[in-house]
Amino acid sequence: MMPAARESLLDAAFAALVRRPWAAVRMVDVAAAAGVSRQTLYNEFGSKDGLARALVRREADGYLAGVDRALAAEHDARGKLTATAEWTTTLARENALVRAMLTGCWSERLPAPATAAVAVASSSAVPAQRRADRPLPSPADFVVIVRDRAVAALAGNGSADLVRSCELAVRLALSCVAAPPGEGGVADLVRGALDTV
Repeated sequence: MMPAARESLLDAAFAALVRRPWAAVRMVDVAAAAGVSRQTLYNEFGSKDGLARALVRREADGYLAGVDRALAAEHDARGKLTATAEWTTTLARENALVRAMLTGCWSERLPAPATAAVAVASSSAVPAQRRADRPLPSPADFVVIVRDRAVAALAGNGSADLVRSCELAVRLALSCVAAPPGEGGVADLVRGALDTV
């Protein structure tokens, strides 16, 4: 299958998930919305669980790609960390899968992720599916991943102060996902915290 068709199927699955709980999403409806046969869908993902793992992995990859864009868009350290925190809170507010990945709070409306405790042995011939079948990072793993990307983007030497500042910005953003901030938003919180570091 061509990557564009795989993306169309994932888009259709995401759109279906927005409208109804994952348990009510039907493979035949996803295939029809993407304009492919149900057999093509099964050939690509193997099962509804395989589709769920691929969807969750795509949303995780999209979040991390946005982190990289936020870090690249700004010139100074405070700007990079503030942009990353704003991206995190904005996407988590808009995307229930990203919010669940970052907080670990998975509702019954969402597909369950593949975690390290529930590793899936992938026999898929599709490389993208083999990657999707690997365990999803935990919320703590996401903190480390984003923190380390921020340290690298700041061309840091990994000094303790820089690592702490980057982790502080990530953790402030995650706290704002769980409890949205008031006026000034996450940007004011991050800027204020970095002023004191």
